[in-house]
Amino acid sequence: MVEFRFQQQKAGDIAEAGLNYYKWYLAHNPGDISGGGVYEFTDPELGRIGEYELSVTGNTYCGEVSSVRVESTGRTDANPDAVAIISATYKQPTVAEYSFINNEGVRFGDNRVITGPVHGNNWVQMDGAHNSFVGSGIPNYGSEGGVFTSSPPDPSNANPSLFVYPIDPIDFTGLTIDLSQMRTSADTDGIYYGPTSQDGYKVLFNGDSTVDIYTVRTWTDYSAYSATQNWHTGEYNYINSQTQIANDVPVDPDCPVLFFEDKLWIEGAIDQKVAIGAGLNSSNAQNNIVIDGNVTYVAGSDAGLVAIAEDDIDIGIDVPNNMTANGIYIAQNGRFGRNHYDSSLPTVLDPYRYRNRLIRLGSVISNLRGGTSWSNPSGTMVSGFYNRDTSFDRNQIDNPPPLTPSTNDVYELQDWRQEG
Repeated sequence: MVEFRFQQQKAGDIAEAGLNYYKWYLAHNPGDISGGGVYEFTDPELGRIGEYELSVTGNTYCGEVSSVRVESTGRTDANPDAVAIISATYKQPTVAEYSFINNEGVRFGDNRVITGPVHGNNWVQMDGAHNSFVGSGIPNYGSEGGVFTSSPPDPSNANPSLFVYPIDPIDFTGLTIDLSQMRTSADTDGIYYGPTSQDGYKVLFNGDSTVDIYTVRTWTDYSAYSATQNWHTGEYNYINSQTQIANDVPVDPDCPVLFFEDKLWIEGAIDQKVAIGAGLNSSNAQNNIVIDGNVTYVAGSDAGLVAIAEDDIDIGIDVPNNMTANGIYIAQNGRFGRNHYDSSLPTVLDPYRYRNRLIRLGSVISNLRGGTSWSNPSGTMVSGFYNRDTSFDRNQIDNPPPLTPSTNDVYELQDWRQEG
């Protein structure tokens, strides 16, 4: 019995070597699940002492591998019955591990509550409450560090001990999705709609793996402010009328990808992993996504959303006073935010200038600086959400939605289990 257990322990070491081999294999052959089979295991002094057998499967969306499951069975030549089985999943880290990734400098106000890491390639002013590191890719900003608070800081909010700078920047170009490939996947196996003669599309998630799709007519022009455009017109985020063009359209779990070659409004309840994108419309300057109402996950489901806009991701005007916007939101060339609206809004929209609370479960990846709450120089709020609670979604880290961008090419081991 003692000898059997010794051989079984050796078999475990051999099985572990099989997992390590496949990590090396993936580094040279990303996403390849064809490397299974039987491999001999040798000792530098004794030569061959056993073998490991690899069974490799992939979690795929639209034919693309998102994670790799490896089961390694180790055996010794001394006692082939002393078997050890170890399994694990390999995947590349993704943006789901962050609450925020910002390419430009950004300020988080004192009405923020943030759970999860914050990364800025540029400076980060953190005045909100947070429980994880806040990192900047630059060593300093003026007389401050790359991460800093207002002066004097509010000791009940930001925690400077969690500020880290400089850190390695995240290549924002590497976070951008090939929208042409996304469109092809949606057109071939998912849901695709080309440019419309209207003002865009709206997608309503029904909470049962189906969507309703509408064409949209928008409100007449009004004035808005953003950090990137200053005061401007021509935004048209308010839906004046919509026409249903499809209802209860099933979202295929094997390729849950939707792409709209136009401006897009979204809301509803989601009960599966899904990716939705908007862009590539050369005749429309706004390849944007507008979050037009609550975006929630059905309780008890393995839901997750990644929403990718070629330009901006906007929070709409006529949204709930207490709003939920779950998901991973990626503004590839623009910004995530809600514009500042003043008293010049049409009467029907003026009550929406101020909203109480924005709750988000997920991640924001924004190329440009955005904002969801606006104050005047004296610090009085003049538009947006009074309170904002943000948390990265732990459920998306191990099993993110399709097309969620990776932050690193190195495959990481997770969910390690030994069965023998």
